[in-house]
Amino acid sequence: MSSILIKSATIVNEGRQFVGDVFIRDGFIEQVNSSLNLKADKEINAEGLHLLPGCIDDQVHFREPGLTHKAEIYTESRAAVAGGITSFMEMPNTVPNTVTQALLEDKYKIASGKSLANYSFFMGATNDNLDEVLKTNPKDVCGIKIFMGSSTGNMLVDNEKTLEAIFSSTPMLIATHCEDEETIQHNMEMFKQKYGENITPEMHPLIRNVEACYKSSSFAVQLAKKHQSRLHILHISSAKETLLFDNSIPLINKKITAEACIHHLWFSDRDYANKGNWIKWNPAVKSEEDRQGIFQAVLDGRIDVIATDHAPHTIEEKSKPYLQAPSGGPLVQHSLLAMLEFYHKGAISLEIIAEKMAHNPAICFRVEKRGFIREGFWADLVLVDLKKGTSVDKESILSKCGWSPFEGYQFNSSIAHTIVSGNLAFENGKLVDTLPGKRLAFN
Repeated sequence: MSSILIKSATIVNEGRQFVGDVFIRDGFIEQVNSSLNLKADKEINAEGLHLLPGCIDDQVHFREPGLTHKAEIYTESRAAVAGGITSFMEMPNTVPNTVTQALLEDKYKIASGKSLANYSFFMGATNDNLDEVLKTNPKDVCGIKIFMGSSTGNMLVDNEKTLEAIFSSTPMLIATHCEDEETIQHNMEMFKQKYGENITPEMHPLIRNVEACYKSSSFAVQLAKKHQSRLHILHISSAKETLLFDNSIPLINKKITAEACIHHLWFSDRDYANKGNWIKWNPAVKSEEDRQGIFQAVLDGRIDVIATDHAPHTIEEKSKPYLQAPSGGPLVQHSLLAMLEFYHKGAISLEIIAEKMAHNPAICFRVEKRGFIREGFWADLVLVDLKKGTSVDKESILSKCGWSPFEGYQFNSSIAHTIVSGNLAFENGKLVDTLPGKRLAFN
């Protein structure tokens, strides 16, 4: 459809709320006004609904190519769109790892025919691919990803000369997974000596502990300050790490930024008793004090972005004993609903949710014409119903892995419509699978 008119929505955008209409034509927002009397191919009565800019998730693992028994770009982008995420940035630890320009372009080709959401893919760094990293085009690739701690896949970058070279030579945003490998291996050896093979999920945050995260994060910040690099530290998991970040300057002027993920805002180590490996992530979900500290840093601006680190594994894989079970879980379908739950509890405003999940990712990554409800911008939008609930059950889960850490939970809100690049992609519980998302551009 070439035009859509959204009528009488409560628009949440750029720090304010107001009731108004939005007219979309040929993919873009053409007009935003208190009342528009225009004809459109489709009109949506949004009275009683809230209109937010579509979420930009800056950290997902959609597992394609090579790990498609867990997930695919098609299945996970459907789950994302159903959850109000209109754009995603995907990580390089697929099989093969995305560590050459040719392999990077292969992923873009797959997404161009399969993704319901807009997309970008990180270029992966290794200890020996600096030449390939430096070929990356900053206009159509979101950033460079460095695993400064081993996680899913074999992409650990632990050579200090390599890190110095990347931080000193790339003008692009560098996104880091920060956990100190030496600390983790030392802790793991201690726990194995004490418990053998009987290590349990409750021990995960003691093995991948605060010190491992802080040591690595502080080193990344040190490198970024030394070389004046653009650094974005992903999935902050401890209160101590939040002290590394500044809230005294506008985001547009920040060189060093940070992300919090849904699971670190929602769960704490109290939940391992019931959830076990289903909330096993790297970095680990830690204490309630850490959870509260991260949330406070989101509110006061030390943490800039909220994302998911959506990383599906099969039920069979997650059901294995702790030492064999992989870290990660699916979150894109329910991340916005989870943040709206915090809104219902009075913990965060709708304006801050829009800021952290749409505006700030767009600013941080310099995404071109997305992340805001503005005339002339791409129409990436989500209508939410704050009065209609959503049950999370096996039948409603769209991720290929078929499970969710939120299974059994009843959210107080629901996603009514999702519009991706001007196309209606989700409406009242049903996906429209015909029109793919667009490749994100950066300026």
